[in-house]
Amino acid sequence: MVTVYSKNNCVQCKMTKRFLDSNNIAYREINLDEQPEFIEQVKELGFNAAPIIQTPTEVFSGFQPAKLKELA
Repeated sequence: MVTVYSKNNCVQCKMTKRFLDSNNIAYREINLDEQPEFIEQVKELGFNAAPIIQTPTEVFSGFQPAKLKELA
C-alpha cells in the first residue's frame, strides 16, 4: 500500500494525488495539517517537506511522476 503524507494548500501534494487517482493507484492519505501526530514519524523518515510518498520498498518526497508511474 502506498501512503501519501500531504498538507493543505500544497500544490505538489495535489498533483501527486491527482496522478495516483488518474492512474488508478490505491493510496492512503495522511494529512499532516489535520493529523499532526504523524509529523514526528515523517521527520524520522528524514523528510520535512510534503508530499512524502511511502511505498513498501522506498520513501521519497515531491511530485515525481516517473517514480509514481512505477507504482502502477
